[in-house]
Amino acid sequence: MTTLRFVRSVWESFRASSGLEPRLLDSLRVTAARPGTVNFELDILKQHTNRLNILHGGTIASMVDLGGSLAVASRGLFATGVSTDLNVTYLNSGGKVGDKIMAEVTCDKFGKTLAFTNIKFTNAQGEVVARGSHTKYVTLAWRDPQNIVEEINKIK
Repeated sequence: MTTLRFVRSVWESFRASSGLEPRLLDSLRVTAARPGTVNFELDILKQHTNRLNILHGGTIASMVDLGGSLAVASRGLFATGVSTDLNVTYLNSGGKVGDKIMAEVTCDKFGKTLAFTNIKFTNAQGEVVARGSHTKYVTLAWRDPQNIVEEINKIK
């Protein structure tokens, strides 16, 4: 199985079983994935905005959370662990309804206990609008029978 196909299957699992992601981020598209890195994009809709009619910081924070999970999935874990730390820095407006926000997230350290991820968000002009980090506790995730860690490691 390719990394992209596996990451998309994890995203579909989130969409099928989570309460938040299918409501807020259902239109998010995973555009690329390779071991340790995932790219995705979101067309900004009204539900993603604040009362200033620009991308809500909570939407970006939710994408940091999801993006960290997808980066862990890109290393082969189907169960992507639980959050221990999440950080977001907002640099510019993320856009308004009709705009697109793109993200690249990396899994920088992938261990038996913790996984550390970083994410960068850009607008259509290539400007960085936000960045974040997400730490995941993955010890129990290693037990999931749907994991493909060994297969992903062969891709490198």
